[in-house]
Amino acid sequence: MKTLFNITMVLILVAFASCRNLTNLNIDPNTISQVTVDPNFMMTTSIAEVVKPYQDDNYNGDCAGVMSYLQKDGWGSGLTYFQWSDPRSWGGNYGDLRDIYLLRDRATATNSDFHLGVALVLKSFEFGLITSLWGDAPYSEAGLGAANTKPKFDAQEDIFKGIIADLKQANTLLSKPASSYSNINPTADIIYAGNPAKWQKLANSLMLRFYMRLSVKSPAVAKAGIEEIMGNPTAYPIFSSTADDALMAYPGLSSADSWGTAIAWDGTVAQGNYTRLQLCAGFRDVLVGLNDPRLPVWFKPVDVQIVVSEAHAADGGDVTIGNKRYITQAQIAAKGYQIYAPDTWVSATPSATTGKVLIDTAKYVGIPLAIGKAEPFTYNLNPSPLQGGANQHVSALTTMFSKNSDPMLKARAMTYAEVCFILAEAAQRGYNAGGTQQTWYNNGIQASLTTWGVGGSYSSYISQPGVAYDGTLTQLMQQKYISGFMNAQETWFDWRRTALPVITIGNSGYRNTLPLRFKYDLTELNINGDKAAAAVAKLVPTANTGQTGNDDSWSKMWLIQ
Repeated sequence: MKTLFNITMVLILVAFASCRNLTNLNIDPNTISQVTVDPNFMMTTSIAEVVKPYQDDNYNGDCAGVMSYLQKDGWGSGLTYFQWSDPRSWGGNYGDLRDIYLLRDRATATNSDFHLGVALVLKSFEFGLITSLWGDAPYSEAGLGAANTKPKFDAQEDIFKGIIADLKQANTLLSKPASSYSNINPTADIIYAGNPAKWQKLANSLMLRFYMRLSVKSPAVAKAGIEEIMGNPTAYPIFSSTADDALMAYPGLSSADSWGTAIAWDGTVAQGNYTRLQLCAGFRDVLVGLNDPRLPVWFKPVDVQIVVSEAHAADGGDVTIGNKRYITQAQIAAKGYQIYAPDTWVSATPSATTGKVLIDTAKYVGIPLAIGKAEPFTYNLNPSPLQGGANQHVSALTTMFSKNSDPMLKARAMTYAEVCFILAEAAQRGYNAGGTQQTWYNNGIQASLTTWGVGGSYSSYISQPGVAYDGTLTQLMQQKYISGFMNAQETWFDWRRTALPVITIGNSGYRNTLPLRFKYDLTELNINGDKAAAAVAKLVPTANTGQTGNDDSWSKMWLIQ
């Protein structure tokens, strides 16, 4: 019996061990576990998920129209006359944060200060965007999953405090000698190739961005924060040249990793996003008025220029020969045409009462902002009006923007040019900015010109009237606005707190002024109603707030109250 008992126990133990081995064998080696995933794997995903949508929205999202950079001649009511009546989903933003939090947790578990520092920078970037677009938002209780499906909405002021605290922690984590870090895979870092010092500069440069965003609402906080950074460059290094720019290249191998208006993946090349996006008249007026060398880098001259001339009156008064369309004064009078002028075009906006038809005779032509409720595909006497199609009398984007990728087409999280203009404004406001307003202003212009391949024009450009430094905030913000093409949300945030640059809109805007924020995500309002309602109650309505309550794109969040 003793022998039988011993044999039975051995068999049980063997069976138990076999089950354990079988369990191990049933783990799919090709499946990545959240418990064991290498932070490098999460890093690539986290960077791409944050930076690419940010660039897409900045380039051809609604803010690009609101800030008078671009217009869509078809299916672009958000850009052309800012019909911002619908809620905006932040699901993508919070989805990105789930991956960032996993990167953070795996970095903590593996004692990787580098990956933890990067995770904090990405987290700060994403929350800075969320709160600047919507206002109060889930922050301290966000990312807990099933543990808390109804997180509280943190006050916007507290979110900014948390962002700055995280960036300061990131600065410390990323400040060590390169040799002290381990498990850095340069190919996993698609911005800085695993360089901790570069990420440290980005952390501190982002702090400058957010401090300046607070400069009107909390001027003492902004001044102290910027002066702390600029007063100790050893502890708080920032961008010092365009080589520090936080850029992500596009591989261009699929629609997911190509530039946003690449025609290869559009499927409707003749009426795709590249064709549909066209120059806005307001931006054109600024660039042409300053003889800006970046204009031909970004936009094409019109294919056919309208010319007021009597040269071909005998041919009927309206005839196209080559790349010119000749129209006589008699035709202008008979048809009720009025020639576009930057200062008077609003009064000539087409309407049933004025009977006017606006035409533009310039070499570069843009569609005026909010010129009509209908999509403006007929603008400037388009002889082949097609909604979303090409217009031979309006300037299109240069061919570069139709490519899958290009050396100049990078997703721009932050640039040295932006840092320079932030510090120029800080100096203009009387802060100790580590240099004069003029120095930072000039550096910002030079950096932007260099970025777009026209750095050789700097000397002649900076000496022009209107560009040569005059010490005004108006001039400074105009140049920051020009350099901010491709980063429309950032210039929109600047406009909200400075009212600069002045944006001229037509008579057909959804409201008679530009919107101020995104409406809250409908899913959040439905699922997390009580806490969302408390945040909505803190919004301050304006004269342009609609009839649906405080949660409106023309209501004011704390930052701009």
